[in-house]
Amino acid sequence: MADDEFPQPNRPQDSVPKPAAQPTGDELALRRRVSDLEREEVADVLREAAGEGRLSYTELEDRLETLYSAKTYGELVEIASDLPNGPTLAAGAAAVAPVGQPSAGMTVHAPVINVFLSDQKRIGNWLAPQRQEVNAVLGDVTLDYTEAQVPYNEIYIDVKSILADVKIRVPRNAIVHLDSNPILGSVSEQDSPLGSVDEPPSAPKIFHIRGTAILGEIKIKRGPRLSKRLGLS
Repeated sequence: MADDEFPQPNRPQDSVPKPAAQPTGDELALRRRVSDLEREEVADVLREAAGEGRLSYTELEDRLETLYSAKTYGELVEIASDLPNGPTLAAGAAAVAPVGQPSAGMTVHAPVINVFLSDQKRIGNWLAPQRQEVNAVLGDVTLDYTEAQVPYNEIYIDVKSILADVKIRVPRNAIVHLDSNPILGSVSEQDSPLGSVDEPPSAPKIFHIRGTAILGEIKIKRGPRLSKRLGLS
């Protein structure tokens, strides 16, 4: 009788392990860690819904409590996807792309810059994220976008300055939407200085800056820093 009429024993060479399935874009979106800024955006959605009568105040309190302990984007979707302007899976998936391959409209959240009795600077040829949150207490922070690699048309910056000095330097042709809330402090936007060096022609970037200054200063400046204009660096 032919050998193929009998069941053949499993041989080690016949057992080829299947490659591990790669997570889909949706799965990556749901796993993505969220920032304090994203939590606050969803909190605004919840409060607005309660004001419109879509949520009772008990539901609002319960959801806010869950929200502020949320770690991933999937948890945000579960909390507010049934409300107008709530987070959606599609929006989360658009935020995920392979490292080093930014896509149009992709949102990248950098680690929060936390400064206490110290200073931090982002200057020169650095890769700028689309969203940046800054919390500065008794310190100095400088974000210079004039020489940075900015692969996005719109940039979002959320700054809290408490007895601190925060400087944000943008290209001369940048469009700045400033939402300021100074409390015994100041938030100012300065025009480009005289004698600024010419920047390469490019489409203007749009900067959405939300600043809260409590006994501190937030300054938005245009054009390269002085040392660059003088050719010293």
